[in-house]
Amino acid sequence: MRVLVSGATGFIGSKLVSYLRKNNYQSRLISRSIESADTIKCNLQTETLPQSAMLDVETVFHLAGFTHVNVDSDKNKNHYYDLNVVATVKLASLAVKYNVKKFVFISSVKAGGNSKIDKCLNEYDQGLPEDIYGETKREAELKLLEIARNTNMQVIIIRPALVYGPNMKGNLKLMFTGIKKGWFPPLPEIGNRRSMIHVDDLVRAIIFTIEHNHTEGAIFIATDGISYSSREIYNSMCKASGKLIPKWSVPKIIFELCSLISPSIKSKLDKLLGNAHYSAAKLEALGFKAEKRLEDMNETDF
Repeated sequence: MRVLVSGATGFIGSKLVSYLRKNNYQSRLISRSIESADTIKCNLQTETLPQSAMLDVETVFHLAGFTHVNVDSDKNKNHYYDLNVVATVKLASLAVKYNVKKFVFISSVKAGGNSKIDKCLNEYDQGLPEDIYGETKREAELKLLEIARNTNMQVIIIRPALVYGPNMKGNLKLMFTGIKKGWFPPLPEIGNRRSMIHVDDLVRAIIFTIEHNHTEGAIFIATDGISYSSREIYNSMCKASGKLIPKWSVPKIIFELCSLISPSIKSKLDKLLGNAHYSAAKLEALGFKAEKRLEDMNETDF
């Protein structure tokens, strides 16, 4: 099977490409900076993908997107929209033109809205996305589903929870590095719930959806099936980095006071101690089961 992968050099994309190559898929890649025999150099946000990219392609895996969410993200609203929505629709439309059978879009749980206390959200709990990243991912989902309804191309949408693994970036990487170097404070146990998935399991979930017969035109949340408190994540990272787990923690009120300093700090603390609890029951009902658990990880898994 010949497949096309956008975002092929990213954190998730590189793992997906490695899997595809090991399992004899004929892979054609899209990269903003690399050009080779099997890689087309193209910035999907500003350039037009050559139509030859779709020749003989049966499945497109679309992972490219603008993901760097921050409190000033509204200033970059056009960047989010151009790449997460416009470029996605253009790629899907080109895929339709060349009779691609399946289009797999890697979205985000943020497209479904924010998780609330004591509520584990599923694919049917559609709330308002809390930021421009979630908004554009949701708009792209809706446009892709419309394309699927009006064409013969099957669209599959995957919403991963927080993804961790080797070469991860963002707040998780910062947290692990801080724990390893000894400056990240012990978090309080406040009973919040967060969903996660190892990048290897996410790749398995992506492949599972194209090999299963009942996934077209559907949205699937991907998690490892376990919910973790922020303190449990902290403890697992201590264990993985070879550090003793502190028997004390910084009181919650200290974090609450820090959140009053600035919107930027409040945003970071909300991500650190807030709820992000999602159900993967729909995907699991089809037979998918994650193999990796956070508590079993070692230093190489971060």
